[in-house]
Amino acid sequence: MVEQQHTRQNIIFGFAVCCAYIAASAVLINFNKFLLEKFPFPWELTALHMTCCSVMSMLLYLVLPGLFPAMHRLEGRKLELLKYFLPLGAFFATALYCSNKAYLYCSVAFLQFMKESNVVLVFLLCCSVGLQRMDRVKAVVVVWILAGSWMCVHGEINFTMIGFVIQAISQFAECSKNVMGEYIMSSADFKLDPLTYTLFMAPVSLLFLSMGVAWTWDPAVIAAAQANWHYLLPNALLAYALNLIIAMVLKNCSAMGFILAGMVKDIVIVVVSSHLFGDFIANMQYIGFAVTLAGCGAWSLLKLMPNGTLAWTLRTITCMPAPESKGERLRLVPESGKKRESA
Repeated sequence: MVEQQHTRQNIIFGFAVCCAYIAASAVLINFNKFLLEKFPFPWELTALHMTCCSVMSMLLYLVLPGLFPAMHRLEGRKLELLKYFLPLGAFFATALYCSNKAYLYCSVAFLQFMKESNVVLVFLLCCSVGLQRMDRVKAVVVVWILAGSWMCVHGEINFTMIGFVIQAISQFAECSKNVMGEYIMSSADFKLDPLTYTLFMAPVSLLFLSMGVAWTWDPAVIAAAQANWHYLLPNALLAYALNLIIAMVLKNCSAMGFILAGMVKDIVIVVVSSHLFGDFIANMQYIGFAVTLAGCGAWSLLKLMPNGTLAWTLRTITCMPAPESKGERLRLVPESGKKRESA
């Protein structure tokens, strides 16, 4: 009885965290779009976000060091870790700046449509460095997602090439950061938890963003900041809160839960931007968005259940061979189950 109540509480908490992730993501993206119309300085806005993340992460570590379990393993190795975080910080700073800059040229809905192709970019980058292998099933899903993304882009009425290019640069930098970050967080040498990862990432990103601020400094920033501080402060705090919520989602929810929450988040962002900012969305874009979401869902299912019904169907369509052994097909069976089976 106690165990059932504990399970129920975990489910309720996980659901609440996912809802908070969806809401915070949608609000922050639309908040950034709104704020950049009043404070059109993407370098400074992004640097403010990273300043807040850096300060709040350090304060959280001082108050609750138990939330950073990887820190005790990094004693005497922080300089070694820095060689990885320097390129990571550069990628992250580029992604954040270009993402905010793109809001000056494109609608939130259009940018969200473009971001749906990130799963393909990450996979292709992983293939280029030998972390993944392309096969016919994966190629079908890649084409599936790219076809939906092409429909979304092709259906945009207010298309601007400069906004498209800036967003493409942002996505390439973001995906490069994700591939490298995944290696660092899962590497046997470091095994970083999400909060420790953020604690290192934010100051390094701020270093690169500060260079951009110095290079493009405009004295009008000070007056604009004074006039809009009541927007800038909650915006920066919300950006940090989103980082914490993402860490909680990763800790408390299954991989499938995080994927489903991300898909719902994408839908909410598009719907909110359409109604809040009056972004026009063509019928082709709605269809393309649905096709892309379905492709991303199929990709996620293939990753989580590599021997499930969808994988079997796509292998049959593409004439790919089935897994060689029964043990490979039953990879997800618990060890105890395997022992009983062999007995």
